[in-house]
Amino acid sequence: MTTTTLSGKVAFVTGGAQGIGRFTATALAERGARLVLTDIDETALREVAAEIGEDRVLPVVADVRDLGAMEDAAAQAISRFGSIDYVLANAGIASYGSILQVDPETFRRVVDINLVGVFNTVRATLPSIIDSKGYVLIVSSLAAFTPAPGLAAYNATKAGVEAFGNALRFEVSYQGVDVGTAHMSWIDTPLVQDAKRDLSAFSKMLRIMPPPLGKTTDVQACVDAFVRALEKRSRRVYVPGWVAAIAHTRMSASGRLVQKIMERHTPTILPQMDEEVRRMGRSTSDRNLRNEARADVTAGSR
Repeated sequence: MTTTTLSGKVAFVTGGAQGIGRFTATALAERGARLVLTDIDETALREVAAEIGEDRVLPVVADVRDLGAMEDAAAQAISRFGSIDYVLANAGIASYGSILQVDPETFRRVVDINLVGVFNTVRATLPSIIDSKGYVLIVSSLAAFTPAPGLAAYNATKAGVEAFGNALRFEVSYQGVDVGTAHMSWIDTPLVQDAKRDLSAFSKMLRIMPPPLGKTTDVQACVDAFVRALEKRSRRVYVPGWVAAIAHTRMSASGRLVQKIMERHTPTILPQMDEEVRRMGRSTSDRNLRNEARADVTAGSR
């Protein structure tokens, strides 16, 4: 175990059972942090806790859409560890299809998890974060400022959480709390893997983007960036680093180029995506539907 500024601190991570959340939790544990991990996948949560060491991990089955469940998770964290020093609001999903094709309930679920879920996470943990003069890192995306067709719910929620993070910073900075937002391009997470597996239109969209915009980055690069951000209490996190250039200029020459490319190819890519979504009979991945079923079972057992 490496001794760092994270040693002995308590990090509260949503979506902590898989993908970026899981690997970031492991990396934080290696640096001496104690973990509170929330997810709706109880089996995967238990696996992570066993890998890290159950004496240093509090796994809590909780749906970020449920404010009461998140408040209960925060209360358990404080009871177990005494405080919450860091929050990584990481849980998120995506939907497939145009605004005319996407299932409205799936669209709403993306908004509830990606945007309302961030509010619920912050609302539940913020009193302890203020007490500890801690740090909140909210996972946004490159999509916050470079939207793609067929991903309207994801684009909107990631722009929303960026604005939420900026507003939160105003509200809590004078109380000694720091707030960061993370903006990533395509990371090789289950979310991107599911989209590639389900939709040839999604893979085509990545191929026609100019380099490096369509390139997928490995999860470890994202984990390393998140850990550095937590250690330094960074205001902005960009993965890969070139995302910063687009963020700083928003509609730079490269941004306008992407817009022109998307405008040219959307008339063929979007109908292709919609037809694939229609044939599948769903607007999100099988993995997300299974997780939703788990969440419904958990909610019904309360």
